[in-house]
Amino acid sequence: MSVADELLKANEQFVKNYNLGDLAVRPRRRLAVLACMDSRILFERCLGLKPGDAHMIRNAGGIATEDALRSLIVSHHLLDTQEFIIINHTDCGLLKVREDELKTRLAKKMGTGAGAPAHFHAFDDLEENVREQLRRVKSHPWIPKHIPVRGFVYDVKTGALSEVEAA
Repeated sequence: MSVADELLKANEQFVKNYNLGDLAVRPRRRLAVLACMDSRILFERCLGLKPGDAHMIRNAGGIATEDALRSLIVSHHLLDTQEFIIINHTDCGLLKVREDELKTRLAKKMGTGAGAPAHFHAFDDLEENVREQLRRVKSHPWIPKHIPVRGFVYDVKTGALSEVEAA
């Protein structure tokens, strides 16, 4: 049985006790979280969030890419979120590679280059990466200046969050 088949079986059980159909489309806590896709981190649990509390936007590295910014803009302007947080984490895979080396490795492995993605957004300084994402979000002209945007580092060994001050 494939993993997808296992997930479908799990979904059959989930549906039997499903009781979230009446949740509002707008997040109850008026919060959007941009975070890494790392499978070790259950942000809903570490932040004490429940279904319907917040928008969760996840990608490799917790990067404020064009698509992540699109999601934050939609979250605020169409669904009334009033606060954003950005979370990166220790032991991130993008901390362990260099952009040029990753592209070279992939081209060699696959036998061809590729135009997209143009950037993987690898980084070597975790806190500075959080600051860069804060700058990207705060400087976007469609994200109002009154929206609080805060950044954090999640420690995968302890579960603790530490705030990163914007530069």
